[in-house]
Amino acid sequence: MRYTINQINKGEDELILYYKEKNPEVEAVLLFMDKRQRKLIGRKNDETIVFTPEEILYVEKVDNKTFVYTDDNEIQVDMSLYSIELFLDDESYFRCSKSMIINVNKVEKLKSMPSNRIDATLVSGEHIIISRTYASDFRKLLKGERE
Repeated sequence: MRYTINQINKGEDELILYYKEKNPEVEAVLLFMDKRQRKLIGRKNDETIVFTPEEILYVEKVDNKTFVYTDDNEIQVDMSLYSIELFLDDESYFRCSKSMIINVNKVEKLKSMPSNRIDATLVSGEHIIISRTYASDFRKLLKGERE
């Protein structure tokens, strides 16, 4: 992707994005541009659902589809897991496996498991496994040592 940046002395700041197809890089730029709104949109059955990041319990990629789980909804979103991770870009959200992001603020209990994994129980009662690849970073996050 080519970038052109120009500073102006007068007038209103403006961002313009030209693209042929959406890809993760374009999605990341679009999310950055829309970050001020801090709302996400998805589908449940035939309804469009608008929700805030704070409502998210976890996000999961299943069969090339991305689902966001809240207290009372399972919402399909047209975003990659990577794009959602960039959008959330907050210590409250943690990539806990290749296919999942959890809202750390919604974790109620933690239990160490064999093979250096962690069983996180969410406020909804659901159990999310933090894989051994991500467990060390999760422990650092909880201790306030994560970069």
